[in-house]
Amino acid sequence: MWKPAEKLKHKAEPGVWPSADEAAASRLFSPVESGCFRLAQRTWVPAMVPWRATEDGFVTDDVLDWYEAMAKGRPGGLVIEATGIRDVPSGPLMRIGHDRFIPGLKELSNRVRAASNGETKLFIQLIDFLAIKRRPPKEKFIRRFLAVDEELRRKIGALDWPEEDVRDHLLGMEDEDLDTVLDERTRESLRMGYRERVTDLNLPHIAELPRVLPDLFADAARRAQQAGIDGVELHYAHAYTMASFLSAKNTRTDGYGGSREQRARLPLEVFRAVRKAVGDDYPVGCRFLADECIDGGGTVEDAVYFGTEFARAGMDFLSTSRGGKFDDAKQPGVGQAAYPYTGRSGYECMPAYISDTFGPFGRNIAPTAAIRDAVRAAGLETPVIVTGGIHGFEQAERILCDGQADIVGAARQTLADPVWFRKVRLGRGSEVRVCEFTNYCEGLDQKHKMVTCKLWDRLDMEETDLRRTPDGKRRTTAPAWCE
Repeated sequence: MWKPAEKLKHKAEPGVWPSADEAAASRLFSPVESGCFRLAQRTWVPAMVPWRATEDGFVTDDVLDWYEAMAKGRPGGLVIEATGIRDVPSGPLMRIGHDRFIPGLKELSNRVRAASNGETKLFIQLIDFLAIKRRPPKEKFIRRFLAVDEELRRKIGALDWPEEDVRDHLLGMEDEDLDTVLDERTRESLRMGYRERVTDLNLPHIAELPRVLPDLFADAARRAQQAGIDGVELHYAHAYTMASFLSAKNTRTDGYGGSREQRARLPLEVFRAVRKAVGDDYPVGCRFLADECIDGGGTVEDAVYFGTEFARAGMDFLSTSRGGKFDDAKQPGVGQAAYPYTGRSGYECMPAYISDTFGPFGRNIAPTAAIRDAVRAAGLETPVIVTGGIHGFEQAERILCDGQADIVGAARQTLADPVWFRKVRLGRGSEVRVCEFTNYCEGLDQKHKMVTCKLWDRLDMEETDLRRTPDGKRRTTAPAWCE
């Protein structure tokens, strides 16, 4: 993980916890309603990928336990992890690309409803992603995958060499010299692993994304509705397909890239297809980036435009994030895939306690406030959700009272203490297990291991019926809390 040059250590300071009466009178624990979007309180648990689904994308007992634990905290909204809309293998990530996934998702929605006493609205984050491959060994890449074309032959003076001799010559070159003769994309495939982009219009399946994706998202949303899930969040953030269409780096020449208007075209078409599939009385919103945080990437000004257009189109809520791009990811080891949270943009998405003078808490508040201001200036009341390093009542309440957002989300703090919202509401904030923002959880995610929190994953290991991670060393959910 990239770290700022200053490397200043910051400690989480949640501030004074409210009494039960103060919590009851607060804005944080007040309801919010806009059209068909209604929450009993302005607390939100963003999507997190805990790596608990089967290799075929089905809900497991570990998945049910994970969401049940968070539902017991009775947040206003709880978002199911990024769930793939295509019926294609994607490892232990949840999927919704076929009707066979509906029964498991229905069981999940029932479990959340029961655990939260019906107070928590459950949403599912729908995602599409393009192909990314592991970084190959140099010899394997040059022998099997490298295209030997005339331009490459010319660069090494080998126009009339047998192809095998060309490959032998390239293998014998020092890395620095080899980099000078490979084009940018080929060099990236060797050093980082092959990665598709939405701008690869030479690939038929990339060129036809605008034709294919609206129906895929719409079908997935229909399945979510059939499963009893309360709403959908379209994943337009980070390193994935829809965010790439919104990106300032999207230079497609088919009417879906270039200007802001054209970059927003497919995300709006996807939304309209989803709305048509689920009707006007089913909440549909999106998560998108308040700032891409990469060189040449989208800015807060871009996000202000997109947020206003999404609200104008009729989205029921807007949730913001930042960064998390492949563009500045750290080089992976041979045999590993690039991870979009290892560069500066990844740090901006999940800043840790070692930080710069600003610190890791609330880095996304001001950009989100700018988006909300623009939405309100357009005469729209669409609720805006802010996330990023929020871990205390005072901080959350101030955001709401200052009009910087309408709903406050907390991912890592909720991972540290899945019932922390409930504790605060009952006036028992002193019992909250406060996140230390070490990003222990992010390290597990990067390795595709079951995500847990270091503050609880080895506590009370003698509990009966305790579910453990595959290595048997960590618990899969936080210790139970008694009201």
